[in-house]
This record gives sequence, C-alpha cells and structure tokens, in this order.
Amino acid sequence: MCVKALIAEDEAVLAAELRQQLARVWPELELCGTASDGYSALQAMESQRPDVLFLDIRLPGLDGLELARLAGGRAQVVFVTAYDQFALRAFDEGAVDYLMKPLDPARLARAVQRIKSRLAQAVPVAAPARAATVADSAPLHWITVQIGRDLQLIGVDEICYLRADHKYVAVVTAEHEALVSASLKDLLARLDPARFWQIHRSTVVNTQAIRCISRDQNGALTLQLKQRRERLPVSATYAHLFRQW
Repeated sequence: MCVKALIAEDEAVLAAELRQQLARVWPELELCGTASDGYSALQAMESQRPDVLFLDIRLPGLDGLELARLAGGRAQVVFVTAYDQFALRAFDEGAVDYLMKPLDPARLARAVQRIKSRLAQAVPVAAPARAATVADSAPLHWITVQIGRDLQLIGVDEICYLRADHKYVAVVTAEHEALVSASLKDLLARLDPARFWQIHRSTVVNTQAIRCISRDQNGALTLQLKQRRERLPVSATYAHLFRQW
C-alpha cells in the first residue's frame, strides 16, 4: 500500500531534518508536501489526502492541535515538537505518538513502526466527534478557499450558492467568489438538505439567501438573492421545491 505523509513545520531546517530521517527509517513513504503554516497544511490535507501527518505544535495560523482536530480521524497523527506540556491534549486529539525535538532517530523509528502497525490493521485514529468537519462523510461546516493570495475558511452560513464550473465548484458569498477542487455532488451530500437545495444541475442555493421567487409568463422560476444581484434560474426538475413558497 502506498502511504502518503504531510509534514507541517515552520522551521525549514527542522523540516528538512525530519524529511531526511523519514527517508532513512521509512524509504517507501511518499512525502506529499511540507507546509510552513497551519492554513497551508489544512489546504494540503484536503487536496492531498495524506495518510500520516507529522505536525509541529506551534505553527502560524492554525496550530498543530487544531490541525489534528480538523483531520477528524482521517490520518494518523504524530506530533514533533519542542513543547512537552501539550502531550495530553495531543493524545486527546487522537495522536499516535508525541516526539520531542531534537529528534531521536531510534524514537522516530518506533513511531514509524507504530504507524505501520495501525495502518496494517486498519485501526482508525481515536478522534473526537467534534473534529468531524473535514471527514469525507461528515456534515460540512466550512469550506477552505483561496481568495487572492489568502487562504480563507468560509462558513456554510456565509454561502449564497454553489455553482459547478467544469472540474471545480464556485463558492459564492455576498462579497466573494472562489473555486474549490470538489464536485457539486460531493459537497451537496455533506450540506444540510433542509437548507441547501439543488435548483439546477449546476447550482445549489442556500435557501436562507433567497429574497424572493419570480415566475415568468411560461411558468419558469427565477430566484433573487438578498445579497447578490444575479438571478438564479430554477430548472423544471426542481420547481416542485418551491410550491410552498
């Protein structure tokens, strides 16, 4: 089995040292990226889907504990840090191991064996229930998008609508529009069905963002939003959703 790992470490020298030591003790491991801050690590977690996370505690943006929580049990987590006071919290977040800097090669080798054993036995990480915001089948509470040069978390409450755009989905809020690498079908499956309705094969709308509904002389429906100027057409397939409006 090909195992992918992500390193989140803000000190380049320490990140390089960890990469070198992992290459020695686990040569078949595929390193899918190194992130120097928490938001970059979160983006890589979503795009690369690593099986293992090697996390520092102190990171710019989101810290290692927050990343472990957001991983939602999707990856095996090993902390590599200079801070010993966070060990209990780390294991509460489902950590497999907690390694202290400077790295001891023998200690890293034992951590690797522990990870391999878990992966071979398909033992899930003991993640807390509240961490299920990025798990594949968990309810979606936020979406990570890149706006300009900034990585932002958009809460689902802020979404006006989602629009399929080739291989991407446009996440449209009152002020911004950003593309995410996901399918409309997958996103819809994780959104609250009482609130997010598909109104067209390429459009899902947040019903709380709707101002009013118009019907033309042919009976076709169009939605006007509270905070956007564009109008959203409702295909005949989904017109029945608005019979009570």
